[in-house]
This record gives sequence, C-alpha cells and structure tokens, in this order.
Amino acid sequence: MARKCKITGKGPLTGNNVSFSQKKTRRRFLPNIQTKKIYVPELDRHVRIKMSVRAMRTVDKIGLMPFLKKQGLTLKDVVS
Repeated sequence: MARKCKITGKGPLTGNNVSFSQKKTRRRFLPNIQTKKIYVPELDRHVRIKMSVRAMRTVDKIGLMPFLKKQGLTLKDVVS
C-alpha cells in the first residue's frame, strides 16, 4: 500500500530521531493519508479517493473538481 496522496502527490519524508544524548537514527515521517468517499455533483455519484488530510480540507473548501483542475488532474487519475 503506497502512502501517497493521489491528488497532491505527498509521500513519506526521511529524517532523524534525535535522543537526549544527540544520537541520531533514521526514521520516516509519514503523511496523514485517509481514504475518503466524496460526492461529485457533476457526475451525481460518490468516488473513493486516498488523500492527505490537507487535501481533504482544500476539497471541503473549494470542491473536488476545481481542486483537481488546479492540480492538472482528471477524476480518472485519482479514483482508487
């Protein structure tokens, strides 16, 4: 299962865990990816998309189709 947002393309980042003694060990920072069912009024149906919570907030604000257009994507590109 890829931990990647279908809309924004956000994926895991790497960095360090730093202990009190300043020892550094490698770790991954995972994005907050959720599967969400969204109603698309243009198609009069629901679609299920795996997306980051940041993208969810934007979709709630401006709508799915305008956000996809802004990102240069179509609905077919992101439907899981």
